[in-house]
Amino acid sequence: MANHQKDFLFVLIKSLSKSEKRQFKIFASRLETSSNTKFIELFNILDRSETYDEKLILKSGSIKKVQLSNLKSYLYKQILVSIRLNIPSQNIRYQLREQIDFAVILYNKGLYKQSLKILDKTKQQALENDEKYMAYEIVEFEKLIESQYITRSIQGRADELVVQAKELNYRNTISSKLSNLSLQLYGIMLKTGYVKSDEEYKYIDDYFNKHISKLDESKFGFREKYWFYNANLWRSFLVQDFLASYKFAYKWVRLFYDNPNMIYLNPVFFLKGNHYFLESLYMLKYKSNFKKYLSLLEETIQDDKFPVNDNIASLSFLYVYNNKLNLHILEGTFEESEYLIPEILEKLKVHSEHLDEHHEMLFFYKIASIYFGNEKYNECINYLDKIINNKNLTMREDLMCFARLLSLIAHYELGKDYYLENHLKNTYKFLLKMNDLHEVQKEIIKFLRNLNNFYPADIKKEFKKMHTRFVELEKNTYEKRAFLYLDIISWLESKIENRKISDIIKEKAKLNNR
Repeated sequence: MANHQKDFLFVLIKSLSKSEKRQFKIFASRLETSSNTKFIELFNILDRSETYDEKLILKSGSIKKVQLSNLKSYLYKQILVSIRLNIPSQNIRYQLREQIDFAVILYNKGLYKQSLKILDKTKQQALENDEKYMAYEIVEFEKLIESQYITRSIQGRADELVVQAKELNYRNTISSKLSNLSLQLYGIMLKTGYVKSDEEYKYIDDYFNKHISKLDESKFGFREKYWFYNANLWRSFLVQDFLASYKFAYKWVRLFYDNPNMIYLNPVFFLKGNHYFLESLYMLKYKSNFKKYLSLLEETIQDDKFPVNDNIASLSFLYVYNNKLNLHILEGTFEESEYLIPEILEKLKVHSEHLDEHHEMLFFYKIASIYFGNEKYNECINYLDKIINNKNLTMREDLMCFARLLSLIAHYELGKDYYLENHLKNTYKFLLKMNDLHEVQKEIIKFLRNLNNFYPADIKKEFKKMHTRFVELEKNTYEKRAFLYLDIISWLESKIENRKISDIIKEKAKLNNR
C-alpha cells in the first residue's frame, strides 16, 4: 500500500497537513532566489494534482524539462527545511540535535568554553532521557575539544570523559547487538512464520542463545531492557511459546507504563509493545486482560500529551483496530463487529501511504473471518480472494496458506462443488510449493475432498471423527499455529451440533473466565 506514487516529491507534498502547507508558503515567500517563482509554482501544481503527471507540469510553460529535475530536488529540500523549522518544541531529540549544532557553531568560532558548557548541559539532558547514542556523540566531541585546547584541569577531565565514553560505548553496543538480533528474528517471522519442526526450533534456539549468552540483564538501562524484551518476544513467537511471549510482551509494556515519560519520547516502541502484548493475550485467550489493556492503550493514545504525527496516527489505527477485530473474534461477537468494517476500509485509504500491503492483507483476512463467523460466505470469499490473488505478497506465507484453507471451507458452505474441486487442487499445489503442507492442512484438504463421497446419513459421523483428530492435532506444538488462524474445531462443532459457529465461540468465551 505504501508509496503507490513513485515520485518522492509528490508523495511528500500529499503528506503535508494544511498548516504545514501554509507554513511552507510563508517560508518560501522569504526566499529571494531567481527560481523562487518556479519552485512555488511547481509546488502548487503538484498540490492540486491527484497523480504525478510530468506532462501537466511542463504544460504550465514556465518550467522547462531540463530544469525539472533540479527544481524538484530544490523544492524537496526546502519543504523539509520548512517542516524542520516548525517541529514542536517538546520533541527532545530535535532539542538535543539543535543544541549539538549550536555547540559546533561556537566551536568553529573558537568559543570553546561556551561550546563545552552547552555540550555538558545537553549531555545531562540526553542521559536523563536515555538518549545514549547522542550522549556518546557529545562525549566524543568534548574529548576532541579537550584534546586540542587547554580549557581546565585536563587530567581529571580526561579521566572523567574516558570513563563516560567507555560506559556509553558498552551500553550502545549491547543495544545495537540486541536490536540486530530482534530485527533478524522478526525477518524470519515475516518470511516463514512459526517454526514447523524440531530442527527449526533448535536452529532458532541456538541462534538466539548464542547472541545473548554473555549479556547481564541486571546491568541494563531502559533501552537495553527494551531491546532485550523485544528479542525474547520474537524468539517466543517463532517457537510458539506463547506463555513466554506473554511474559516478555508484558515486561515491555510495563517498562513504559513504569516510565511514563518514555511513552511520549518513544511512542512507536510503546505502540508496538502494546500490540504484541495484546496479540499474546489473544493467543492465550486471556479475555479480561485483553479488554483491560486495549482500553488502556486507547486512553493513552487519546491523552493530550501523546505525540501526533502521520506515522503515529497510522500505527495507532493499525494496532487499535486490529485488536478490536481480535476481541470480537475471541468473543464470537461477529455480528456486533461488522460496524468496524466500513470504518477500517475508510481508514485504510487515509493511511495508505504509511501502511504496507501485508498489513492491509491481514485486515482483509480478519474481515473475512468476521464474515465467515456471520455465515456471509460470499463476502468472506471476496476478501480472501484479495489475498489469494495478490501477486506482490512475498512475505507472510502462513497468511496466504490459511486464506486458501478458509476459502475452501467457505466454498463448501456455499455448496460450490465445482469451484471447491478446483480450489482443492490449487491449494494443494500452493501448499506444496510453499513447503507448508502439514497435518492440519492435509486433513482439511482430505476431509473436504471426501465429503461428497459420504452418504448424507454418515456426514455427521465424519465430522465427529475429524473433530477428534483436530483436538489431538491442537496439542501438537508444530500444528497448533493453524488454530490461531482458523478455528476449525469450533466450525466442526457447529456442524455436529447444527448450531451457528458464533454461538459455539461465544459459549467457549463465557466458560473461559481468564
